[in-house]
Amino acid sequence: MDTVGRKREVLLPLLLVQLLFWSFFFLCQTSKAEAAKIPSNLNYTKYRQVSNLRLERIERHLDKINKPSVFTIESPDGDIIDCVHKRKQPALDHPLLKNHKIQKVPPEIPKLKMVKTEAVRDVSNSSKSDERLSAVNWQLWHKNGQRCPKGTVPIRRSKVHDVLRAKSLYDFGKKKRHGLPLARRVDAPDVVSGNGHEHAIAYTGTSQEIYGAKATINVWDPSIEVVNEFSLSQIWVLSGSFDGSDLNSIEAGWQVSPELYGDSRPRLFTYWTSDAYQATGCYNLLCAGFVQTNSRIAIGAAISPVSSVEGNQYDVTILIWKDPKLGNWWMVFGDNTLVGYWPAELFTHLADRATMVEWGGEVVNSRANGEHTSTQMGSGHFAEDGFRKASYFRNLEIVDSDNSLSSAQDISILAENTNCYDIKSDYNNEWGTHFYYGGPGKNPQCT
Repeated sequence: MDTVGRKREVLLPLLLVQLLFWSFFFLCQTSKAEAAKIPSNLNYTKYRQVSNLRLERIERHLDKINKPSVFTIESPDGDIIDCVHKRKQPALDHPLLKNHKIQKVPPEIPKLKMVKTEAVRDVSNSSKSDERLSAVNWQLWHKNGQRCPKGTVPIRRSKVHDVLRAKSLYDFGKKKRHGLPLARRVDAPDVVSGNGHEHAIAYTGTSQEIYGAKATINVWDPSIEVVNEFSLSQIWVLSGSFDGSDLNSIEAGWQVSPELYGDSRPRLFTYWTSDAYQATGCYNLLCAGFVQTNSRIAIGAAISPVSSVEGNQYDVTILIWKDPKLGNWWMVFGDNTLVGYWPAELFTHLADRATMVEWGGEVVNSRANGEHTSTQMGSGHFAEDGFRKASYFRNLEIVDSDNSLSSAQDISILAENTNCYDIKSDYNNEWGTHFYYGGPGKNPQCT
């Protein structure tokens, strides 16, 4: 027995040492594998030291926006989707929505006016094939066959690290004030060159009465140079004072934003503000405001598959319009799938109508190394490269006062620095009013 006991005394420490060694080895290999997936300039784990007080504030905020779930789904891409009872969603925490009743009767979706078409100006589009992503098939969190139960809405859960990537808790989920839409600025090129945001957009005149807008948007996964930059493609529905503090904006599209989402995947997003991006509004469901009604679409979820150069092209259709009966601004995704709405109570000018629409791309150019960013817009190709290379918006349409859609006419186009990102518009019978846009950012002509 003594001999056995001594052997045990010798063997146990050796086994513990071996166990610790292999555990450490495994952790190192795992860390290396994870690090290999993330470019060094997009290291999402570089955070400044966090005090206990700040951590407590963050956790209190997350408790407000992450509502108790009826059911939880883990997506293959790492997202956690909480199925929240629709009456418990964040929107109804807004002080202006205390007495708001969720709209149960679906609004009438605008239909395209039947108009006599003019001769085709560019027949090259007529043979083009692209694949429109259905409202639900593009979402990775559906891949395992799980769904949110009826009566709930899917909400992407926010985590502590999501907040830590933001400049501050106040800035989390918000656009910076210099992200103002720019078409109606008289001194747009001057202003934009100083604020780090660059665009390639099409826009309507400011004197129109507009009740919504629609477009089909080509989806890509542009590369982002540094973590606090983004690249997006969206629709802006606007009203109010463009040089003051009362601009109202409703926005939707796709974006790649490592800071907001912690990865480089293109994601469906929404945004709203009623005071020119100062204190009101946010992305997605990261604050009270947008009322979700759909149980199968998660705003902020990754879009897959995406387009590839000389390969399959994928696009998504987004419609935003004002319900003529109750006045709420609804969003449709894909083929007439209602996602939810921005209640009329949130707005001042948009409580009546919009006066301008913009469609197009936007990037942040932080000039991190003293040079223009290499963050791509759209596909990273210039507009003149055309189909299967450049990104596009097609079938640009406006909702009129009679709740009907008509092709957007007399649009203007604008890009501040065409050596970095540009835009070219056209018209034909199949794609209606459309444009190609985008670019690579930094190149020999863009420094």
